[in-house]
Amino acid sequence: MKITPLDIQQMVFQVKLRGYDRNEVNRFLEEVAQTVESLSRDNVGLRERIVLFEQQVGELKQTEMTLSNTLVSAQSLADDVKRSAQRDAELITKEAELKAGELFRQARVELAETQRDLSILKKQRLLMVERMRATLHTFERMLDVEASEAYQDSGVLPEEKMQSESSPAR
Repeated sequence: MKITPLDIQQMVFQVKLRGYDRNEVNRFLEEVAQTVESLSRDNVGLRERIVLFEQQVGELKQTEMTLSNTLVSAQSLADDVKRSAQRDAELITKEAELKAGELFRQARVELAETQRDLSILKKQRLLMVERMRATLHTFERMLDVEASEAYQDSGVLPEEKMQSESSPAR
């Protein structure tokens, strides 16, 4: 049975001989009614606050769930970005290794070509030196022949001519 403040105010007791003082009982009932009324209002206010808090808790749980999902999504995205960056780094590294290998191969080919060209040039140089020696030797013989003929025509022996050219003129 639920008693309201109005029930307390409207409560009437039977009067009996030598019963309680009516005024005192009425004052007490009035105070109890006011207290119950105050408690009822507080109770209603607290229930309203409970409903409000439950709504806030529900909203906070929803926000927490949204944040949790967002965090999971962000972590997943970060992992995806990290994996993608790692793949890109590996591809770049492999490309660099391939390019370095190709450049190294080209450098070896160019070195071999340069060494071959250098060898050819050395052979050509030796050949040119030998040709120049042969040409100089031929010119020396021609000069010797020419000098012998000139000395024979003049009657001076080549040896005497050389001595007269080497002795100082006084």
